Amino acid sequence: MSQQTAQSTAAAAWSLDPQLARDTVPAGDLTLCRVLLINDANYPWVLLVPRRLGAVEIIDLAVTDQVQLMAEIAQVSRAMKAMIGCDKINVAALGNVVAQLHVHVVARGRRDPAWPKPVWGAAPPVAYSESGLRSRLADLRERLDLPAI
Repeated sequence: MSQQTAQSTAAAAWSLDPQLARDTVPAGDLTLCRVLLINDANYPWVLLVPRRLGAVEIIDLAVTDQVQLMAEIAQVSRAMKAMIGCDKINVAALGNVVAQLHVHVVARGRRDPAWPKPVWGAAPPVAYSESGLRSRLADLRERLDLPAI
């Protein structure tokens, strides 16, 4: 089986971790990753989840997927910076609570509730309003040229 066929098979069997599904709203799919918006209006916060079965660490991905992941992190970071006009983009792949490989891309500003500390646990999550969520998703999809999933 070729590497491309194996990757296609793994992507077909892939599913999103239930906790990630609970905490996010799907924005769409890039070449490798599912793009998810964290439902916390405190911070513009996106997750990139490579659609590869069993991936826990970046090193679990094929080298071509590692390169694609970095390209998608850069693409989403540029879109977030343009959307928000933020002071800093934080990128992290921790996975201490949810093992499924996922990369956080968080637009940070000097006026956000956690600045300059990490966002985790700094402020209780505030769900987006329905209109705020629609607006944020539309902006993200437009900047990333994502069809809704």
